[in-house]
Amino acid sequence: MASGAAEAADLKIMFQGDPFEIAAIQGAASRFEAAHPGTKIELINTPHDAYNEKFGAMASTGNLPDIIQLDAPFLANYVWSGYLQPVTGLVEQALIDDMTPSNVSQGTYPPDKGLYAIGLTDSTVVLYGSRKQLEAAKIRIPTSVADAWTREEFEGALKTLSASSKWPIDLFRGYGTKTEWITYAYEPILESMGCDLINRTTWKSEGTLDDQTCVDAATMMQSWVKAGWVVPQSAGTNQFYAEGRPAALAWGGHWVYAEAKATMGDDLVAMPLPKFGQKSASPNGTWIFGINKASAEPKLAGEFVSFMLKDADYRKAYEEHTGFPGLKSFAAASPVYAAGGPMAVAFAQASESAVPRPPHPAYPTITLAFQQAMTDIFDGADPKDELSKAAKKIDADIEDNDGYAPFDGN
Repeated sequence: MASGAAEAADLKIMFQGDPFEIAAIQGAASRFEAAHPGTKIELINTPHDAYNEKFGAMASTGNLPDIIQLDAPFLANYVWSGYLQPVTGLVEQALIDDMTPSNVSQGTYPPDKGLYAIGLTDSTVVLYGSRKQLEAAKIRIPTSVADAWTREEFEGALKTLSASSKWPIDLFRGYGTKTEWITYAYEPILESMGCDLINRTTWKSEGTLDDQTCVDAATMMQSWVKAGWVVPQSAGTNQFYAEGRPAALAWGGHWVYAEAKATMGDDLVAMPLPKFGQKSASPNGTWIFGINKASAEPKLAGEFVSFMLKDADYRKAYEEHTGFPGLKSFAAASPVYAAGGPMAVAFAQASESAVPRPPHPAYPTITLAFQQAMTDIFDGADPKDELSKAAKKIDADIEDNDGYAPFDGN
């Protein structure tokens, strides 16, 4: 049960992940083989940073495995390219019925509304803070999505906290300049302000990403950096809970909770993302599992995905690492996300404010263009110019692919 196994595999699975995730998949595969004597599984563990490159190489030679783990916003590109088939009818219906609305959203292909991928988990970003510090500064602590800070409250909090903290907020710029984090974590600010990376009806970016609302949103984010309120990229990614607590707040993924909790204990508080406009908006989407359209064993592939998602040890591994629930049954067994739990507001965002990244085949270009624009904007470039450049790149890719039918309406 490993890449390069002597015996021919009945099922091949390509995946990536942190060490605990790799171990969880390996364990599930071993137990599946034990429950299905004679079945051989080949595990293709691929480093995260090299995943898309290896996937592209395998796709170009027609050698994609039976089961493909994919980052949710890339699903539309994979389905449009003919790499995936619907999982409905292959994965157990009880599991599909158990999916949260956000999980269904991340696995759905808009043109045919088919479900092409499923996972145990989903993801979100929340605003973390120190209860003691916020209370000492007389800054209110919102407890629900509806109760989220307004833009005025958020920026007022940053200004107040700047008097007592080295940096009022960590936006986790330390993750890098060419990383999905930029689109994942910052696009919700555009959505909250009332704009988007692309018009989701016409599928044109010019006139949307570069309109005044998005320019205002980018200018606002740039102003936080100019004011010295944001942890710089060079400072790393643990300034919120490092010794001395140099950052007062953290705009962080659900996975930050476990790291910060270990240091901060009950002082850690999770809050909803702010309402910069009329609503709060939050991200969703994570690495989920799809089945190759060309698989010779689609039924067996569906059986394995079903087995893995139900496997108690597989679930336990994610529960121990505060995995964000994508299945309702997993949420029920995850006290940290339950009503009254310390991350209850994070789970509430999944149904109340989550907005998927644009589900379009051009997404690889969309995200790269936005990443470059925001990196340059944070470094002081003109927001209007950079967003205009990004919009032009996105529309050029769509035009080069003849509109990515049927997204062009044909």
